[in-house]
Amino acid sequence: MNLTRRHILGLGGVFATTALLSACGGGAEGPAAGPLGGSATPRKGGTLRVGALGRVGAITRDPHGTQSNESDYLILSLVHDTLTVPGAKPNTVPRLASRWESSDDLRTWRFTLAEGAAFHDGTPVTAADVVFSLRRLRATPSGASRLPGVRAENITAEGTGTVVLVSDHPNAELPLLTRLTTFVVPDGTRDEDIAKAPGTGPFTLDWFRSGNARLVRNDDWYGGEVHLDAIEVKIFENPQAMANALLSGQIDLASNAGAVAARTAEGRKDITVVRRPDDMSMPIVMRTADGPFADPKVREALRLAVDREAMVGQVLSGYGTVGNDILGTGDPAYDTSVPQRTRDLARARKLLAESGFDLSRTYELRTTEDISGLAESAALFATQVREAGVRVKVVKQDSATFWDRTWLKGDLYTSYWGTNDSVVFFASKTMVSGSGQNEAGWRNAAFDTAYEKAIGTADAAERTELLRRLQRIEYDDSGYLLWGVADGIDLARSAVHGLPTLPGYGRVQLEKAWLAS
Repeated sequence: MNLTRRHILGLGGVFATTALLSACGGGAEGPAAGPLGGSATPRKGGTLRVGALGRVGAITRDPHGTQSNESDYLILSLVHDTLTVPGAKPNTVPRLASRWESSDDLRTWRFTLAEGAAFHDGTPVTAADVVFSLRRLRATPSGASRLPGVRAENITAEGTGTVVLVSDHPNAELPLLTRLTTFVVPDGTRDEDIAKAPGTGPFTLDWFRSGNARLVRNDDWYGGEVHLDAIEVKIFENPQAMANALLSGQIDLASNAGAVAARTAEGRKDITVVRRPDDMSMPIVMRTADGPFADPKVREALRLAVDREAMVGQVLSGYGTVGNDILGTGDPAYDTSVPQRTRDLARARKLLAESGFDLSRTYELRTTEDISGLAESAALFATQVREAGVRVKVVKQDSATFWDRTWLKGDLYTSYWGTNDSVVFFASKTMVSGSGQNEAGWRNAAFDTAYEKAIGTADAAERTELLRRLQRIEYDDSGYLLWGVADGIDLARSAVHGLPTLPGYGRVQLEKAWLAS
């Protein structure tokens, strides 16, 4: 497994499709203050106790490593800044980079570092630090997927305040890539010292113990005022234990608690449910390269055999929206004119007959219980497609087995991605022929051409039209059956204000959170 599915699943958090050919500092909206913010004046002080999911056996302290724990990712995101972060409008806004601009051919991008940016030890951040960090990220096993089209040797410094990235191909969306774990550490940091490397973020690390941590406010943060004195992060292995801790007053915020926990908290005046729409896509992957689902008619039949409304209602308890087999539903360029697929069992049976699909076999659908609802979605899917004559046996695998043996290899399996605000993100990561995370083994020359034309087009209107073409091909032919998109759900005690409401990576931006007295 290259990246945590809870993030890029966003990590993912993480990409958008509104390219900025030159970034603007003024007028860009950062993380939205949630419904808990109201119109009250933020109060400075207090310690926010946050619960986050993770396993002690999967802890990582490396900001460029694989963060399979949400708790680790939250801690790293508060300590280390990325060049850009998600925003509300536009959905990529400045952070450590105050602005950026491209060459006319969209291959060379210059990022200007924010004035006053410094590490927690007081050392100013320089372009050399950023170059070192991005090259280190690029050298990781998943580096080619995190910075696609940008080779290490093409990441350079221009003086002390400008970083230059040169893409192998025109890419109007390159600034979006710098939202994905481009955490910056000092130039020359040794691997054995990486866990102690100073960051540039709104909080500094006070202590770290077995996945739990305390972070204190960075009063010199270049990004603006931070309200909280401290944030304490507590690791939980399952959402229910985390929700119970919130309800009993042990923590103030349960991050990504899920629909079951939200139902438990409904009706309690001392708890607020914060919903982040378009947070997590939960597709079923059908392998297209070979095997029983290689025939497009079979894939279409399965899409038509699913009752999407029932899936969202039962699996997500209504905390989500119906999917339409196109990933990136939160993208401003998402094509809402594509007809919504609905259940049509007669048509599904006809397509299966035309394809010669073997209905005497039982097909395995592999899943894991990494996130709430994933295994449940597999079970309901199996029940629904049985009405079209397709027999499916759900096979639950432990996390390690699933990601090592099933992901990218299986004929039929569940997946999930915690970033859902970009059509281009999924195109580049999971659908372009030869991409490193091509979950369905899908190859479509027309799709590849549409993708290359879209990211190589500077004009926003023209690019949107090209993205519509790309989405139509995905809708008709890809290996994805996206039945629904889950809301991100945080539970907070009534004293907590100013929480972010952005999906994916946006949820970890807690620098504007505050506590009422």
